[in-house]
Amino acid sequence: MALPASRLSTWPTVLTVLAGLLLPGLPSAEAPAAGTATHYVERAASRDGTGRFYMGREIGRVMAHDAAPWLERPSRVHEDLPDRVIDEMELARDAEVADVGAGTGYFTFRLAERVPEGRVYAVDIQPEMIEIIQRRVQAHGVANVLPILAGEADPGLAPESVDAVLLVDAYHEFSYPFEVMTAVVRALRPGGRLFLIEYRGEDPRLLVRPRHKLTEAQARREMAAIGLRWREARGFLPGQHFLVFEKP
Repeated sequence: MALPASRLSTWPTVLTVLAGLLLPGLPSAEAPAAGTATHYVERAASRDGTGRFYMGREIGRVMAHDAAPWLERPSRVHEDLPDRVIDEMELARDAEVADVGAGTGYFTFRLAERVPEGRVYAVDIQPEMIEIIQRRVQAHGVANVLPILAGEADPGLAPESVDAVLLVDAYHEFSYPFEVMTAVVRALRPGGRLFLIEYRGEDPRLLVRPRHKLTEAQARREMAAIGLRWREARGFLPGQHFLVFEKP
């Protein structure tokens, strides 16, 4: 599929991703700058946390790639309602969307079907997850999915390149949330929306580890810190928040 001139700026990122797939030792993004440490506090780690705190919240441990089968479990259709989630995003057919923390591409390929004239950037920090997505792209001949191997502090998205960003149960694990989300905001076009899905930290009945949940109040504080405007919460998911933010 030929790209219009407005999208050519993404090709440096494409080359970086391809280089990362061919040469796994090559980093896909620069390491965090020295000043990033000012955003975080290091303390003793809890059982499911990293000991790294951001705005009073302990960052959760990253789910390793060997848990990939769990991301594709059949029950997820009823637990996470992926098709309803994408319905609620109200995407145009030619929308450019980033699935940040894409994992195995569970949402990526559903998004790709909804934006046949657009593109989905599948962003993940683990090379193994990117390889899974790349194999699925090749196996099914999906032309509008681009895998991007991200760095800890950089999602690898070009400025003002996307109309929407989807984050499903991934944000709480970011080692550098301020830097990553600042880059995400930069990647959004003016008026672009961010859809944040996280297990409800307010609900003690959810059998989810505490550091892998997030309250709405905490999410709103953290998104405001990087310049996103609050829009709304929609309560259709069984155990998760569906929070909508917008770039002014």
